[in-house]
Amino acid sequence: MLNQTILEKLNKQINLEFYSSNLYLQMSAWCLSKGLDGCGEFLRQHAEEEKTHMYRLFDYVNETGSMAVLGAITAPKTEWASVIDLFQAIYDHECAITKAINGLMGAALAENDYSTANFLQWYVSEQHEEEHLFHSILEKANMIGTEGRGLFMLDREIQKMAAARAAQPQG
Repeated sequence: MLNQTILEKLNKQINLEFYSSNLYLQMSAWCLSKGLDGCGEFLRQHAEEEKTHMYRLFDYVNETGSMAVLGAITAPKTEWASVIDLFQAIYDHECAITKAINGLMGAALAENDYSTANFLQWYVSEQHEEEHLFHSILEKANMIGTEGRGLFMLDREIQKMAAARAAQPQG
């Protein structure tokens, strides 16, 4: 059984991951409404990935003999000024999630909860990958530009990323 401090922090993280899924799905809808099908598909995939992150935490909490508790999920915003603003918002969000995961890891270690710390190690690595991914997308967007053909090229590049992710084995 988890101690109350760790349980509360894990339940908060469950809800943060659920919010992330909703945020990326909303961002997918925004992209699709702008004709950015590649970005829309990529973000829809990412929304599903965030949901699996939520389920992974949910299962861990319940496997420990504790109970996962779902809270209210704030509705994400629906408009962004540009695709660069959208991906900057994603990068900033992923940095905030990294901070939350690091805080959770710190709390687990402070409570000598090595099982939870071991479980969270996957999230620490995942967040490194997420930050790198969205930072690289921002770099590409700034390199290519987002005016006219640049936006078309960026969408195509992200569509290739979506196709590559879809081809990867799920696990």
